[in-house]
Amino acid sequence: MEELAEAVRAYLAQHPQAMDSLEGIAEWWLPRDSGHVDLNALARTLDVMVEQGVLERVGSTRVSYRLKKQLP
Repeated sequence: MEELAEAVRAYLAQHPQAMDSLEGIAEWWLPRDSGHVDLNALARTLDVMVEQGVLERVGSTRVSYRLKKQLP
């Protein structure tokens, strides 16, 4: 799971305004050479990153994830 978290962090370092669904993150945010992405493992990784305050969930019907905005 740490590999997935690092890949998400690396993508967000390059694209801090990015926001996407679980499927979109698997398709666009992760390196192409990583092969098939286990969506369950990615979902758990994203949940942990939300709990850690790195990401936030947006929406209720179609959930998307983005970098959590820090208050000034």
